[in-house]
Amino acid sequence: MRTPVPVEFQAQDTYHELEMTTIYSAKKIITMNPARPVVSHVAVRDGRILGAGTLSELVGFGEYSLDERFEDKILMPGLIEGHSHAVEGKWWRFVYCGFHDRMDPHGKIWSGLQTMDDVIARMQEKEKTLDDPTQALTGWAIDPIYYSDKKITRQMLDCISSTRPIGIIHASAHTMSVNTKALELSDFMRAGIEHVGVPLGDDGMPTGELKGPDVYFSVAQEAGFDGNMLEFDESGLIDFSRLCVRNGVTTATDLAAQLSDDIVDVGIRVTNETDFPVRIFSFRFHIGLTPQELIEQVKSLKLRSTDRFRLGKIKVIADGSIQGFTARLNWPGYYNGAPNGLWYIAPEQMLAIYEMALEAELQIHTHTNGDEATDLALDTLEAALKKHPSNNHRFTIQHGQLINAAQYRRMAKLDMCVNHFANHHFYWGDEHYRLTVGPERAERMNACRTALDNGIPLAIHSDAPITPLSPLFTAWCAVNRLTHSGRTQGEYEKITVEEALYAITIGAAYTLNIDDEVGSIEAGKQADFAVLHEDPTAVPAMQLKDIGVWGTIQGGRVFAASDI
Repeated sequence: MRTPVPVEFQAQDTYHELEMTTIYSAKKIITMNPARPVVSHVAVRDGRILGAGTLSELVGFGEYSLDERFEDKILMPGLIEGHSHAVEGKWWRFVYCGFHDRMDPHGKIWSGLQTMDDVIARMQEKEKTLDDPTQALTGWAIDPIYYSDKKITRQMLDCISSTRPIGIIHASAHTMSVNTKALELSDFMRAGIEHVGVPLGDDGMPTGELKGPDVYFSVAQEAGFDGNMLEFDESGLIDFSRLCVRNGVTTATDLAAQLSDDIVDVGIRVTNETDFPVRIFSFRFHIGLTPQELIEQVKSLKLRSTDRFRLGKIKVIADGSIQGFTARLNWPGYYNGAPNGLWYIAPEQMLAIYEMALEAELQIHTHTNGDEATDLALDTLEAALKKHPSNNHRFTIQHGQLINAAQYRRMAKLDMCVNHFANHHFYWGDEHYRLTVGPERAERMNACRTALDNGIPLAIHSDAPITPLSPLFTAWCAVNRLTHSGRTQGEYEKITVEEALYAITIGAAYTLNIDDEVGSIEAGKQADFAVLHEDPTAVPAMQLKDIGVWGTIQGGRVFAASDI
């Protein structure tokens, strides 16, 4: 449908003659703009939002076409995944070894593996398809906490093959298990290794578990991961974008990358294609560089940013994972008596990075899981801010699973943000309750309610590929706090549906310092929308995770999940 532009309007503003306006109608448009929370139409021109309101209000922008394909759909701001890793697209080329069912980028559902025997059987099935007897066999997403032995030894993987190298990255991505051949090829199959990340068996030899990236990077290439095992590649980035469209995501993060020149070239080229459907924020993580080298590289990267491939932010990793027993916990430590976890950074190194980043106006997101690691981040930022004060740094704690009320109060004074790993309630809640941290602390993990009550800007995330990318599922987790066994864990820390939707839109945008661009449907922002089959504010809270996603609109470009 086209409405002629009045002559007098043409004379007043020739800009309206240059670009055609598209006005989308929908069954309901949830804007996340409190001034106009619900509207029926949104006008888009040149990839941006002209306005949201009624059709009669929007025709004032001039000639337009009316797009009614979403008359029976719900539009809301494009969902934002504030903590994910684009490498998931590449890892789907390996053998999926996860405990839970999972959908791949092309929509196929892979069944979860409920026993270690199931894992071995799937790996053996893949092994039979490999013609080259020296080719590595590689898997991902395994989690021994679900299995009776709680560990995956080299002898277990030797049952699959003792002649070809085998490696499986754990679901946490903080540990890798490899077979004897992989250890031999990497010169790790020997006595006398003294490293906290290389557990030894009764025979004094490595067990096959390698804890922490500084250790498993040394073996990863022999185990079938390429030299950039945490980096996307071209086809992997495209597959990751398919997952985004299927889940309503228009902005996603790649939150731990080395960002070599070659990888950056790929990222810029692939995301610049006209049919690439998502905006990617790629963070340079601190491992492998001195603080000075890190800051200089990120300053250079920032200059190469494009609209759909954003650079110039830093990821600092303080500790490991709670379910992997590599997170750093304050007293009383682990509920089952396990030794405390690993530090991934020295205090003086973190301080140098924080100080130089504040001076250079570079944003940092810091991974902490244990509360001891959170204390280090808070102490360090407090000291750094005394040297380089900033009132808009938006430093963000990622995960922060054991943050307590006193720490939130400190975070508020430091103007920090938090991005909680709400999916943990479902995937590992039962294990946290009975094994890792015990009932009391498990019930307050990922304390979204306390964060909001202390005025902390809040986002929630999946940490894909650690858990599946799906912001609506993540919202369901934060609202209902159900474990895999169906228990409610932490009634007090539940948040409302409206607060959860805010956390996966404006809240996540704020932590990335792009809330002026995306996160709500209002004039001037990017035309980024999630297209849903049902209204998340109208269905029962228990059905949030079941809402179907038709696809997305990103920068005014329409992407149907069925077409990708």
